[in-house]
Formats: sequence, C-alpha cells, structure tokens
Amino acid sequence: MSQYIATVIDTTGIQKYIFGSNRLKENIGASHLVKLATTDWVEEFLKDFGVDKIHIPKPEENQLEPRITQEENLVAELIYAGGGNTVLLFRNLEEHARKFTRKLTKKLLEEAPGLNLVIAHHPFDWERQLLQDIMENHLIKCQLDAQKRQPRPSVPLLGLGVTATCKSTGLVAVENTEDKYGIPKGEGYLASREIVAKLKAANDANSELEQMLFNSKYKVARDVDDMGRSEQESSYIAVVHADGNRMGKRFEDYGKAESKNKPIPDANRDFIIAMRKLSWAVQKAGKQALIATADLLIKAIDKDNKVAGQFQIKDNYLPFRPIVYGGDDVVFVCDGRIGLPLAAKFLKAFEEETKDLPDGKGKATACAGIAIVKTHYPFSRAYELCEQLCSNAKKFLRKETDDYSDRKLIFSALDWHIAASGLLGSIGEIREREYQNGNLTTRPMRSHEYTDFWLTWTDFAEVVRAFNEKEPWKDKRNKIIALREVLREGITATEQFLKAYAIDELPAFPKANSSLKEKGWDRGHCRYFDAIEAMEFYIPLGE
Repeated sequence: MSQYIATVIDTTGIQKYIFGSNRLKENIGASHLVKLATTDWVEEFLKDFGVDKIHIPKPEENQLEPRITQEENLVAELIYAGGGNTVLLFRNLEEHARKFTRKLTKKLLEEAPGLNLVIAHHPFDWERQLLQDIMENHLIKCQLDAQKRQPRPSVPLLGLGVTATCKSTGLVAVENTEDKYGIPKGEGYLASREIVAKLKAANDANSELEQMLFNSKYKVARDVDDMGRSEQESSYIAVVHADGNRMGKRFEDYGKAESKNKPIPDANRDFIIAMRKLSWAVQKAGKQALIATADLLIKAIDKDNKVAGQFQIKDNYLPFRPIVYGGDDVVFVCDGRIGLPLAAKFLKAFEEETKDLPDGKGKATACAGIAIVKTHYPFSRAYELCEQLCSNAKKFLRKETDDYSDRKLIFSALDWHIAASGLLGSIGEIREREYQNGNLTTRPMRSHEYTDFWLTWTDFAEVVRAFNEKEPWKDKRNKIIALREVLREGITATEQFLKAYAIDELPAFPKANSSLKEKGWDRGHCRYFDAIEAMEFYIPLGE
C-alpha cells in the first residue's frame, strides 16, 4: 500500500505566547510548553496507537531510514521535527490522523491554554508524489499559511459576575500564586489558567536545562534578580536573540539536492533521510554552542564566586539563562555586563559546531540582537527591541554580501542597544534621533575576526578594554565623558581635544588605517562613540 496522510504541525503567535509576560518565570514555562507541544506530546499520542505500531526515530541511534513504507504493521511515523515544523506520516486511514489531532489539541487546551497550533493533513501517494512538494505547496504554503492568515478568532470567557483579573494577561484569574510554584510568600499575584500552566512548567524547564548545560555546582537563574545584579552599582540585564541565516533555504536546498533525478519512491526516502540528518545536526550544534557559552562564563568565575573578579554571583545561580533553544533560533538572558561577550561567543561557537553539517555547504552563520535594559524593565518590550536589533544585523549582512550572492562572504553579525532609561520609538527612530541619523554609531558589525575586515566585535572589544584598562584613559572617566561629547562635533573637534590633552592617539583598532586613531571618524561614521558607551557594559570573559 502506498497511500498515506502527510501531517504538518506548526505554531502561531509564538513570540507573543512566550514573551508576552514581563515575568521571566512565565517566559521560561511558556517556552517549555511550546517544546512539549511540538515534541514530547506528539510522541506521547503517537504511542497511544501502540509502541509496536509507530516509529519515532532516535537520533542517538542514527535511525535515518523511514520504516512506515516497509513495515505494514506501522500506522504512523514521525518524519522529523525541526525548523518550526513537525512532520508525520499516517497510513491511509484518515481517522488515525484525526484521532491523533483530537488528542493533541485537547491536551493543549487542558495543559497549555493560550498556545495555538495549526495542523494540516493531505493525502499522499508514496509511489507517485514527491513528499517535499506535498509539504511545501499543499501543506505549508496553502493550508498552514491560510490558517495563519485567517485564524479562527479566540474569544475567551472574560468572566461572569464579579471576577478578578490576571496581572499578566488581563484574562480571568483562577488562582492566587501566593507561596506556590516557587513564588515566595508576599510576592504572589492573581493568575489566569494560561499563566498557571506556564508557572507549573517552569520547574521542569529548569531541571532539563541544568542537566543539558552543566554538571556542576551552579544552578540556572530562576528570575532576573538571580542574574548577578550589584546593588547601587549595576542593575541591568541583557536579552539576546540569535537566529541562523537562511537556514530554511538551506533545508529546502538540501532536500531537493538529495532527491533530485531519482525515482519518486527513492526521492521520498532520501528526502526524509536528508531532513533528519540536517535537523538533528542543527539541533545538536545549537545546544553545543550554548554549552560552550555557559562554559566560557563558568571558567570566568573565580574562587571568590566573582565573574572575572567584577561582580558576585548570587546563591550559585549562573547569571545566564537560555529561554528558547534547541536549534538555530536561540533566546537567552544574562547580567547586562556580560551580554555582549556571551552573544559573540555563541555566534562563534555556532559557526564552529556547524562546520561539518551533512549538506556539505560548510559552517552556518547567525545574527544576534542584544538589548541591555534595566533589570525590571518590561521583559516583553526588551524582547521586541532585541528582535529589531537582530533584524538590523541581518539587513547589514544582506547589504554587505549583495543579498547573499556569495556564500563564502556570509558572516555572523551582532547589533546592540543600551537603554539607560525608557525607549521611545523603533531602533531606527532612536538612532536617527540620538545618534545623528546613525552617524555616531558603528553598529551592526561582524561578530568575530574575518579576513580583511577591520571592524569586528573582536577588535571593537580591544578598544573598549583599552578605554577601561590602559593609559591615558584608565580611571579617567571625566576625560572619557568629555571625549564622548567632543566626538559628536566631528573630526576637527576631536583632533583639537587630543592636542589639548597632549594625547597622541585614540585606542587603535588593530586592522584599521592609522588615521582613524587620530581623527575618531571614518567615512562619515564615528568609530569610538559606541566603545565609550559600552564601557560599563562589557566585562571581558576571555572570549
């Protein structure tokens, strides 16, 4: 029998679901529920058909071959989960697919209220139709996109008679969280079903992450107050969003390359194998890059439990907390003073971990946005800012590579913003208003050393360190602040300032032309304003 039902599962409104709250614990729980809905619960309800009647491939055993077409007793098989999609094949009984969908969506309503899945089914003939074509043109581009464009309106019951309101969602509160779910007595609040579900999931998320990241004395932070803030000195967090460059296109190209010019059954088999290979490899690379990032921080903690000798960690909580992870799309939060070096480390580690991906196209790159904000700044708005910054870095990448025309030129990039107070407008409006239409800033930039490019984070970090640690700038804050204001006035004013203070030159970018350290400006852009602004928010970790 060659008749099957192809099923694709996707999520909608995921950013709003995870980051719509201003409480980190709720964000953590929401992210864990998304993972459960697209992986663990999928497997749970497949197993309801009987473990001998389904096939869930195991990456650790390299189970790449599809089995449902070879073993007639199998009624369902998980093809792969990655890139935001979960793909399944059911033997040609539509009731199997519908039964599975009913159970999964019921579980969602009961245990992850507020999380929206879209699920599409399509008949599929293994002998006559290409699975990749069915997925792209019938399931994803037609059915799923149509559901996303015209979603069924959700009209939650807003209460009958006199009701209390959830502090996070504005929906009807069902419980007071006082002294529950790890929330200390005196800090509880009224919560809706959606928030209660997220709070319940947070503890499992913490345990899973601690097992993945490190087997040591350190714990992952539960709240922003665990991030290492220094009272009356520094109270900032960094929210970092990193996203792979053109990974969707890479998956698509690899699937087509592996199935090209082959008989349809062989093409379908090789397409499934290719998707499993690449998705498993990318997931492993993303996790390994996070582990490398955590290791960098752990190695920087001295015997007095201080990070690089600068600030004390609190109760063995590592001031670094991934929220979304497991592939090329990663979000983490950390102490504001280590956000920049940790982001740079993750990008470099991700390139190193992906250099041998099975498609043979070399390392994958990514872009990151880093929003450095006050510790109790609304988290959802901080995430919106780092999304804009990540998008900025991607625009910079497209411009520098002529819209990705040469893969060899593609690089990882990062952009950041330090919000000492509130934010008014988009990042573009802020830079136009506060940075002379962007001329005062040198961001975005390449994340680490690339041949023949002088402006990279690696070299930029050396300039920041020189302002912090080397003469004639060390411990001369007033002089540096004065320089920052002079830089606004251009090259002539900068040269006059250096002459007046008998300073030969500014800290040098190692690969830049010699005139830059004498003028401070290059091709209409000031190259030192960002470095001065970043001085209080950069602690070298040996990255």
